[in-house]
Amino acid sequence: MNETIFQRHELKYLIDDSQRAALEAAFAGTMIPDPYGESTVCNVYYDTPDYRLIRASLEKPVYKEKLRARSYGPAAPEDMTFLELKKKYMGIVYKRRISLPARQTEEYFNGLADLPEGQISREIDYFRRFYGTLEPRLYLCYDRTGYFSAQNRDLRVTFDRKICWRQEGLRLTSPTGGRELLLPGQSLMEIKVSDAIPFWLVSLLSRLSIRQTSYSKYGEAYKIILGRSGRDAKGEWNYV
Repeated sequence: MNETIFQRHELKYLIDDSQRAALEAAFAGTMIPDPYGESTVCNVYYDTPDYRLIRASLEKPVYKEKLRARSYGPAAPEDMTFLELKKKYMGIVYKRRISLPARQTEEYFNGLADLPEGQISREIDYFRRFYGTLEPRLYLCYDRTGYFSAQNRDLRVTFDRKICWRQEGLRLTSPTGGRELLLPGQSLMEIKVSDAIPFWLVSLLSRLSIRQTSYSKYGEAYKIILGRSGRDAKGEWNYV
């Protein structure tokens, strides 16, 4: 089992195809495709039967947290996947994750197996005890393209497109697919960095009229589940 800890800012931007093309053209020589290159990210989000975690998150508190399992592409039962505890406090994201086979993750939540010994495993155990019943509540997948800075490996930029969600087939071993969140031609860009965004990237975003937004994939899907959202004639989301 591997344990991984991240601490960084994660800034989000909804962009169209032309903005993405301009960004990627400007990245030449500065940003390098990351080791995963083009990948399909699959996630299963765990929550209480009444969606306590995502309801609290949408209230935009100072502190919020979530638990998810992740794989890159549909996983076979013995493929290594990630179980991630993600927290956000005062704008800083703290992600703590362990790697284990997809089969073992399912057995853990079904009460048939324990997590491997380790600090992050103990934190996940505590998280489960604190919230009581946690079960798979939402499946999310999307196609991702990732880059990291040639000068500063701490700076990473990702583009997510074809973001799909569903409430059935809540397993990393299931095929991908579901109901799309974004409009055709849209991507969700994320800038992940421990410190400040470099000036050249700030200038590029300004020149392309790209503005930061607040966007949660799980949160947007949950609003649709509640029937509290819809698009207007311009394709913008409206929330009741």
